Amino acid sequence: MPTYQKLTPNLMVEDVDRTVDYYRDVLGFTLAATAPEQRPFEWAMVSSGGAELMFQSRESLSSEVPALRDRKIGGAFTIYIEVEDIEALYAHVQDRMPIVVDLHDTFYGAREFSAQDCNGYILGFTGRATHAGQ
Repeated sequence: MPTYQKLTPNLMVEDVDRTVDYYRDVLGFTLAATAPEQRPFEWAMVSSGGAELMFQSRESLSSEVPALRDRKIGGAFTIYIEVEDIEALYAHVQDRMPIVVDLHDTFYGAREFSAQDCNGYILGFTGRATHAGQ
């Protein structure tokens, strides 16, 4: 069996530019790469720390993978993202994106919340609690 070295989701979106701006402005990601080099983008990668996400326009991605042409954007899955300061992130985004699962402590010792991005994808954020008693 091979050893997997990296996993970077490539999410189909209607508007790559809007998505890149959203991830930059709301979540603090930085633009890492694009195609083409100037807007409007057909594909882009954003990153923050060790996390990377790619966004590709429906037209571009479905031309590469025709089976995706009629798929619904937003998917029936979540993207699980570990962050350094879960409390600070929650405070930063709670009024900027829809929270679908409020900040809570889990049975496995994490502190988490889930929110919906501008395309309908659910992002699950996890981290250690920074409040007293943790």
